[in-house]
Amino acid sequence: MANLNDQKILELKKQIEEKKKLIGKSKKFSPITNCSIELDGVRQNIQTLGKEQLVLMLIKLNAYAASAKELGLLDVYNVSGYNVIEWIEDLKAKLDFINRKDEENKLKAMEAKLDKLLSDEKKVELEIDEIEAALK
Repeated sequence: MANLNDQKILELKKQIEEKKKLIGKSKKFSPITNCSIELDGVRQNIQTLGKEQLVLMLIKLNAYAASAKELGLLDVYNVSGYNVIEWIEDLKAKLDFINRKDEENKLKAMEAKLDKLLSDEKKVELEIDEIEAALK
């Protein structure tokens, strides 16, 4: 029974590794703007905002951008020294960065749980294999 569980655990760990590769190393957030935006009289640093705040600001700026486009003013519509489109790109990039980090953390937590579930015999076997591979 333990062997069957170990086998399933190792298969799940392999699936987690594949998902990690798909996510890739979280690309660093490289903003176009200075990240300090004043909107509706409130100045905020987008580096410090959470997911919900980023989504709200993104929706608001997108609505403003759509209106500016309709009025033919998109090219000249600046917010805190940057074009509204640059802010939208930065907010999307920051949100994407946070989502990738969240997914990585979930996968790491699952992997840790699976490691705990491996039988002692399998853990010893994996350690021996690792040492053997390092000596080659």
